Amino acid sequence: MALHAALNNEVSLFLADLAHPFIKEIEVLRSVILNADSRLDENIKWNGPNYSFKDEDRITMRILPPKQQIQLIFHRGSKKQAQPENKLIKSGSTILTWKENDRAIATFRSMQDIQNSKTELSEVIKDWISVK
Repeated sequence: MALHAALNNEVSLFLADLAHPFIKEIEVLRSVILNADSRLDENIKWNGPNYSFKDEDRITMRILPPKQQIQLIFHRGSKKQAQPENKLIKSGSTILTWKENDRAIATFRSMQDIQNSKTELSEVIKDWISVK
């Protein structure tokens, strides 16, 4: 998969300084996320790549610690909001673990996990970005 034109140089430099053992996996996830919706903006927040939509944080990549996995946190920003009655997206996703109705986590422990989930992950991202 080709890297998306919207890769943020600040994020690339931040990651280069980490010497993370999963750097290849992180780069693939960056590409999957940014290719899922071209309206996403990439920055650094909470010591990892973060993706916002219309200036609202929506997906944060947890890369530290532990270094044996990478997690994508699907959320509605840093401010506590009223919980929706149902899960924020209707998804039969096998990669999401729901923490609350407006927060879910996808965990990847290998490049194979990412490769096996690319299509599903892209659909989850599209669905997540489309809700308020």
